Amino acid sequence: MALRSSGSRKLSFEILSKNKYLEGGDPSLIYQSSSDIFQSQNGGNPSRHNRKKKKHKKRKDSTTDLPIIAEDLVDKQRGSSGGSVLAESKSENYGSRDNGNVNRISYVGGGSVVVLEESVCQNVCGFGELRQRNVNGVVAGGGDDMETVAARADESVVEVSSSKETFPPVAPQSKANGNVVNTLETSESLDWKRVMAEDPNYLYTVDKSPLKYFLDEMHNGNSLRNTTTLGSEKERERVYDTIFRLPWRCEVLISVGFFICFDSFLSLLTIMPTRVLITFWRLLTTRQFKWPSAAELCDFGCFLVLACGVIVLGRTDISLIYHMIRGQGTIKLYVVYNVWEIFDKLCQRFGGDVLETLFNSAEGLANCSQENMGFWIRRFVSDQALTMAFSILHSFILLAQAITLSTCIVAHNNALFALLVSNNFAEIKSNVFKRFSRDNIHSLAYSDSVERFHISACLLFVLAQNILEAEGPWFESFLFNAFVVFVCEMLIDIIKHSFLAKFNDIKPIAYSEFLEDLCKQTLNIQTEDCKKNLTFVPLAPACVVIRVLTPVYAAHLPCSPLAWRFFWILVLISMTYIMLTSLKVMIGMGLQKHATWYVSRCCKRKHHLD
Repeated sequence: MALRSSGSRKLSFEILSKNKYLEGGDPSLIYQSSSDIFQSQNGGNPSRHNRKKKKHKKRKDSTTDLPIIAEDLVDKQRGSSGGSVLAESKSENYGSRDNGNVNRISYVGGGSVVVLEESVCQNVCGFGELRQRNVNGVVAGGGDDMETVAARADESVVEVSSSKETFPPVAPQSKANGNVVNTLETSESLDWKRVMAEDPNYLYTVDKSPLKYFLDEMHNGNSLRNTTTLGSEKERERVYDTIFRLPWRCEVLISVGFFICFDSFLSLLTIMPTRVLITFWRLLTTRQFKWPSAAELCDFGCFLVLACGVIVLGRTDISLIYHMIRGQGTIKLYVVYNVWEIFDKLCQRFGGDVLETLFNSAEGLANCSQENMGFWIRRFVSDQALTMAFSILHSFILLAQAITLSTCIVAHNNALFALLVSNNFAEIKSNVFKRFSRDNIHSLAYSDSVERFHISACLLFVLAQNILEAEGPWFESFLFNAFVVFVCEMLIDIIKHSFLAKFNDIKPIAYSEFLEDLCKQTLNIQTEDCKKNLTFVPLAPACVVIRVLTPVYAAHLPCSPLAWRFFWILVLISMTYIMLTSLKVMIGMGLQKHATWYVSRCCKRKHHLD
């Protein structure tokens, strides 16, 4: 028998030399492995004629009392000049180097096969295993020799193991098909108990009993330590800012913005008509035409827009629009209200630019020379027409939104609550989970102030419709519904701005700075960036309010001759004007005092910090 190592080859020949079957000199009992290095050196493979003779000789030898049993199917195709072999050595290499071998010694006799396997792994001492295979049939006279060979093989295990050479570990190498050659693990890496004992997380392994695991969980600190972290002082401040400090400052900012919008609305209904009447009165009394100033041209342009808007809306059949919207389902009401609200916001943003264009043309017309008079007149007329058309469109949108809200309030299927819940939470979803800058949040706070004023105008429309058409006790129901609408709007604005500030890392002091800018705008103090000012165009809300209050006044006029009706109209207009003027003075003076106090307070605080 031939082995790869010299020590193994010597052992194999000692075993075979003491066998009585080999002493007879029968060459047919030796079947040599194809891995024999001497065979490859002394002649290579036999010729085809010799292989045929050996196959014929094997068929003859199969009738003898010593059958040849191949250990492997591959061994049937291996041959040498010596015939078959009784003891064989088989080597398998698991890498590019010969550091992983398995040697196998087999002996056939006495109806059994004795196989001695020796495995050598990376950095692991070899070990021997003696196993016996039963073979069908009995070979006469082979029992004693079988036991002798098995005993001698057991005695030679130590010598075979000592003859093996220890090789250093080899890193896995890639084969041609891209796979990685797997190497056997060392004995130290297979000692899992020792590895787990040295692991600092050994207490959390499955080897722990349920009772011990529960007791460790009871004494290992915070019960939510795996999913939460310890907070810091900064995190605590952010929590209190989100819950307490920021909602208060945000509500103060939006409320002040609401009153500024209300003051501008009252100025349009009181100051602007008074200045236009004074201009016409001066023209009639002096009978001398004087070129108007820029402010007078702006007032004249706004008066024309307001008058045209009221006239066009006066020809609108509100009851027809009301019944068309009321015939829709609850879901459709929600969709319709959202459509009107979106268009209202777009018109509000764009309407400010249109009105600024008109005021710019008025400024240019007031200060132009005689040569450029025609150009500036054409420009002012075109801007006036554009402003008028856009304001009328915005008035229709705001009127449709007010009719939709009125439909939801008077409905008996809780359509108002469905509308408020769906609309407000859609607003939270569309704003809270987005990235906003400081300037964007500043503009959003001003937009919420304008939106709150538009909702007030819609509620005033609902009040007017109830005065005209409601039957029975309706005032308490109206107050409750109006209170619900306002409270929901306040809560949604607070929640929205609180989480926007939290997610975008905006401090509550930022809202104080926004309020300071708003107070400076009230005092007509120029700020560094005029784009941060609150922009509100009260033309469309004024058209809607005048349109809905005119039928109310007409319904309460006494039935008398035309002269008396004209007199009562003048009386009601005068009373309304006095009331609105008084309210304008109160709100304007209150805003002026609050702005002066807040700006001086902020200046003192900055001076103290410096």
